[in-house]
Formats: sequence, C-alpha cells, structure tokens
Amino acid sequence: MIFASPFKLSKCGILGMNMRNLDFVLRYNPRHLYPNVDNKLKTKLLAEEAGIPVPKLYGVIQFQHQIKHLPELLENYDQFVVKPSKGSGGKGILVISGKQRGTFVKTSGSLICQKELNRHVSNIVSGLYSLGGQIDSAMIEYYVNFYPLFKDISYQGVPDIRVLLFQGYPAMAMIRLPTRLSDGKANLHQGAVGVGINIQSGRTLGGVYHNRPIENHPDTGISFKGISIPDWHGLLILAARCYEITGLGYMGIDIVLDNDHGPMILELNARPGLAIQVANNAGLVPRLRKIEKMASQKLDIEQRVCFAQSNFDGDPLQHF
Repeated sequence: MIFASPFKLSKCGILGMNMRNLDFVLRYNPRHLYPNVDNKLKTKLLAEEAGIPVPKLYGVIQFQHQIKHLPELLENYDQFVVKPSKGSGGKGILVISGKQRGTFVKTSGSLICQKELNRHVSNIVSGLYSLGGQIDSAMIEYYVNFYPLFKDISYQGVPDIRVLLFQGYPAMAMIRLPTRLSDGKANLHQGAVGVGINIQSGRTLGGVYHNRPIENHPDTGISFKGISIPDWHGLLILAARCYEITGLGYMGIDIVLDNDHGPMILELNARPGLAIQVANNAGLVPRLRKIEKMASQKLDIEQRVCFAQSNFDGDPLQHF
C-alpha cells in the first residue's frame, strides 16, 4: 500500500474529509434542505415535478399493516427494486431480477421467499436501514434494464454514474460497477468498483477498488479504460439540473442508463464520498476553488456544463 503525507496530498489538491465537511458540505448545503436528498421519495417527487426522468415508482409501504398487501402490489412485476426512502450507503436495497416458482430471484442468483421479502420490508419500515434509525418507508420501483455498454465490465446488478456537482457545475464523475462482493449493488462501501470519467470527453479512465487503483474488473477481468459514455454532454446537463430542484450546493448525483428509457436520476447524496478522486487520479480542490470564483456570474445550466467540460480535462496527480 502507498502512503503519502497530508502535506503532499494537500499539495496535489486532494480533498480530505475535514475540508469536505467544513468548506463545502456545511457551507453550501443548508441543513433545512437535507430532506430534499436524504428522503429518496421526496427526491423522486421533486424530480418528477421538474420533468427529470426517474425510475417509475410502483408503490410505497409506509406502515407495518400494509405489508400484507405486498403480494398484490407485486403480482404484475417480475423485476423490481425495494429500497428504504431514508437509507444510506446502499443499505437495505434489495434488487429482484425475476420470479421462480413463487420465489424471488436476487441479482446474485439466490432466492428469497415471500415471507423473507415481507420481513425485509418490515425491517425497512422499522428504520433498520435509515439514517439515525428513524421510522421509514419502503419504496418499490422499476428495475433498470441497464445499457449493454457496461455488460462486460459489471458483475450482475446495475452500474450507475456518479457526478459530483458543486454550485450546479459538474466537478468530477465516475462509473460505479457492481461486483460479486457488492451483491449487485453499485456502492463502493459494499465492494463495487469506481471508474473515473474524463469530464471533457466522457471517456473512462482508471478505477478504484477497496481504495486501491485498478484497471480491470475484479470478476470479469475486462479492462474498463477508454469507454465512451453515450450523450455525455446531455448526461451532464441532466445532473446539473438537480441543483435547481434541491438548492444544495455540494452533492453527488447518481444516474443510471436504461436501455429502454435512457438516462434517469437514481439518487442524490448530500455527503458524497471522496474515492472519486482516486478513480480519476485527480484532486477535487483545484476544481472546486475554480468553480467558487464563478459564483458571481450566474450562468445557466448549459453554460455551467460547458464551463466544466472546458476547464476540467484530467489534470492528473503528480506522483507523490
């Protein structure tokens, strides 16, 4: 493992956890606006009102007594996703990719019965996966039929694209690829791979897995460098629109590419992680400071995206 001193990391423009929290999260994310992103159900409704595409909501279980109606709710859907509306870190998300003789098939291929599914939903409603253990609700929504471009560099599950947005400007981006370890989830904390994306061109760079650089998917062995994301500019526009609907200055935008419906906003995150810097081999601080200097210019969405694509072309780290 390679170690570097805090001084060298700072010199390379690496954003640390303390600076992220003090200079960006606390300063640019007003506390009263957190529910706009911490509550995924509210986020979905805000996005729909603004005409931003999101996975279709099949139903919501808010109370324990409603769980008895779950079989009726799901009878017309062979594929779906169950998630806590106030969850974090991918906890509590259950992805069902099919049905088999009365049981449900997870993306890993393992089976769960109706009773186990009911118990999982009950745990969500009880707050087992929610921030601070709050009473929660379970969302049941559309299963994304992901774009085949990522078929060879993803192990089951649905890959997504994380765009780090600051003051409405895309600052950095990466693809998050599920692995066998992550059980089909695109969450780096649960073992997914993060692959950097060049903001200017939309082409993939190197990756990060368990906080270490990586160039091939750990399960498929396929290299993920040099892949072009389709309609990259349009995808950045979609991400930038989320600034207007939430009012939060610093956040992560998770986007999925559906083969039938195109790009859709999956979730927003008011405290996005910092591993995106390793995936991109670049520090966030110079980009964020450059965006801060643009604050007085009040650019529209198209102008903000064009600024990012013109100014954030790699600037890779120097060797420590």
